[in-house]
Amino acid sequence: MGTIKIKDKIFAVSIPDAKIQQEVKRVAEEMNRDLKDKNPLFLSVLNGSFMFASDLMRNLTIPCEISFVKLASYQGTSSSGKMKELVGLSENVKGRTVVIVEDIVDTGFTMQHLLAKLMERSPKEIHIATLLLKPDKLQVDLDIKYVAMHIPNDFIVGYGLDYDGYGRNYRDIYTVVE
Repeated sequence: MGTIKIKDKIFAVSIPDAKIQQEVKRVAEEMNRDLKDKNPLFLSVLNGSFMFASDLMRNLTIPCEISFVKLASYQGTSSSGKMKELVGLSENVKGRTVVIVEDIVDTGFTMQHLLAKLMERSPKEIHIATLLLKPDKLQVDLDIKYVAMHIPNDFIVGYGLDYDGYGRNYRDIYTVVE
């Protein structure tokens, strides 16, 4: 599928599924090496990261756990800049290695908010893993240890990412066509 239409916008394939899977596997291999013997808790940020988290977990060979948190900052195609915590973390992270699994980091405000909330719970260490990073849009200083791919500041859908709730189901990642 070269292009798709979601609501009022046309999107074209920008990252095919094969490339996504290759990069997810590479990140998982780095984690298998770096986090061996640490029994990390992977914290997947819903809704967008569910596909990345699922594929990542299937490629991990280390003992680990996964949990989920849901935060929202997007409305339509742009960030609202306001965090709204919807579903919180129930696991005890005190003294644990935590890996935040995110679909995309653009401004970094959502990640900054989540890091602050997690630090209140005294984890041993926190690592950030993101499928996609928009370095040109990043507005806060973040130490992102695991980045599958860097992308330009375009609006995208697919592989868990959405436009007003639609488009998460596509295997490929699509970029809006102006």
